[in-house]
Amino acid sequence: MNKTTEIYSGRPSDSARDPVEMNCYDLLDSLGIDYMRADHEHADTIEICHPIEKELGCKIAKNLFLANRQQTDFYLLIMPGDKPFKTKILSKLIGTSRLSFGTEENMEKLLKLHPGSVSILGLMNDKEKKIHLLIDNDIAGEEYIGFHPCKNTSTLKLKYDDIISKILPAIEHEPVFVDLPWDPDNYITEQA
Repeated sequence: MNKTTEIYSGRPSDSARDPVEMNCYDLLDSLGIDYMRADHEHADTIEICHPIEKELGCKIAKNLFLANRQQTDFYLLIMPGDKPFKTKILSKLIGTSRLSFGTEENMEKLLKLHPGSVSILGLMNDKEKKIHLLIDNDIAGEEYIGFHPCKNTSTLKLKYDDIISKILPAIEHEPVFVDLPWDPDNYITEQA
């Protein structure tokens, strides 16, 4: 990253920010949730987020928008950023047809988000509850998790307990927990 990351407590004072991002701050503030915010250049991959993790003092979650082959069932998977992922394993774990990445059109339609900005906070835009939330159990062991506020030019440090006990009930999404392996190649071999 070329520009230094700046860390703040709470929402930005800049009213020119995108309404999708500001809605995230409105939600967090309405729930009385404390959070730290890092403002930075575009960070749309986990690799780019590593320096931000150091600044915030927490791991940034990988947020994957997935769909079945027919693009009729949709999932948001939250997992450790440095954990490898194979759709075949998750498909078996949740008993669905082979998963792939959801289309940009469906991401925009269901979450009002663009690639690189997908976040658990985007589920507040899923008013019809079409997206199933999947959380890898390794995330559950973290005290704090980093998420974009639906824009990849900021990252929030949130308490995991606040996500589970306050945010998800408020946006009416019930998580399903999954155990994804750290070594998916050996898992596939062992399970085949």
